[in-house]
Amino acid sequence: MKLSRLGRYGILSALCWLAIAVSLAKESFAKDRSGKPRIITTTDLGADPDDEQSMVRLLVCANEFDIEGLIVSTGCWKKSQSNTQMLDKLVDAYGLCFDNLRVHADGFPSVDYLRSISVMGQKGYGMSDVGDGKDSPGSDLIIASIDKDDPRPVWVGCWGGANNVAQAIWKVRKTRSKDELSEFLSKLRVFDILGQDDAGAWIAKNFPEVIYIRATGVYGWQPPKNGDYQRNDIQSHGPLGAAYPDTKWATEGDTPAFMHVYPNGLNDPEKIDHGGWGGRFSLTKQSGIRSMKPVTNENEFDSYLMYTNTAEGAKSIKRWETAYNNDFAARMDWSVTDSYSAANHHPIAVVNGDTSKKVLEVTVTPGKSVRLNASLSSDPDGDSLKYSWSFYKEPSSWKEAVSIDNASSAVATVSVPEGASGKDLHIILEVHDDGTPNLYAFRRVIVKAK
Repeated sequence: MKLSRLGRYGILSALCWLAIAVSLAKESFAKDRSGKPRIITTTDLGADPDDEQSMVRLLVCANEFDIEGLIVSTGCWKKSQSNTQMLDKLVDAYGLCFDNLRVHADGFPSVDYLRSISVMGQKGYGMSDVGDGKDSPGSDLIIASIDKDDPRPVWVGCWGGANNVAQAIWKVRKTRSKDELSEFLSKLRVFDILGQDDAGAWIAKNFPEVIYIRATGVYGWQPPKNGDYQRNDIQSHGPLGAAYPDTKWATEGDTPAFMHVYPNGLNDPEKIDHGGWGGRFSLTKQSGIRSMKPVTNENEFDSYLMYTNTAEGAKSIKRWETAYNNDFAARMDWSVTDSYSAANHHPIAVVNGDTSKKVLEVTVTPGKSVRLNASLSSDPDGDSLKYSWSFYKEPSSWKEAVSIDNASSAVATVSVPEGASGKDLHIILEVHDDGTPNLYAFRRVIVKAK
């Protein structure tokens, strides 16, 4: 059968539009991916139940990240590892919840994918297990992740020791040129919980260009130990709740490692002084940030410099406690129901028409005011929204009072003081719904007085 010219034109036109649609879909997908942080977690599972607790929270938040590795590691409280069995059980529990979770949000990775990136890291402790011929699936995975053709940095959360990162760096330094090493290190970010081996000091001493955070303010933000919240909102909820153990020493001490990069509109993880769910960190590196007490030899690497928490410590996390507690509780609800309407979902905060979660910047003449409009914010469940605009003094270079008119309305006006020339004012929008539990969305606007 022969087609008419018009018929052939119609087919070609349809194919052309299909190609355009596919191209747009790919572009949209790329943009969606670019908004997610890339993370790798190294965890000394078995040393303290808090690693299992933090892993459960990470898994129900897994749609918010591009998780590129789950690595079993050692640390000063567990100096040897032999297998991934504890990790595998947690991933299996996630697999039992996956079909429910994906009803409530897009982007949850398949259980098969998570299994594929669940690997054994260095089996020995600290720098004693770093060197020629000591590569592990964990250190290889870190190298492969950073080597990807992807401009986003890779945040490695060290819930135990840091020797998987050290081995990756060792291998790259040994096998590549100085320029290639520099390129590799430029994409690496390390968030070290308390310091649990000597590898962190080795990295900081020998590779000062690496953005290396040693978080020490990781206690004091949590809900009461083994209290009603832990029992009723987390542990009672399905397979992942059952996998969340009782607290022995401290609850979820490792959670700040991924909460720092949680894309909730509150902070830019690259700006470590912003402050967010993972804490707030000084822009000035400090020397002598020692690891936990069992690590006794870090003086061998003096003087090494690291970023660490500001004087607020865990208070910089706790200020957001209702939001992050409710976020976890709601996600545990998601894990046990395949009915979208049976759970609550996060509102979407929109400021001045910007629907992303990025930090916004506006320039205002001192003595003038700026209007900030969140009236296009919405809630997927049709819940009512409440608004709160506040001045976040700690990360701001302007330290005096700031007037915000209509601070509890969708549209607010910030007055920039006459004397604020050259200063930045951090304004936080907090939007929450009236669902159960209340869920929050944030946007940060940095007002630059010029």
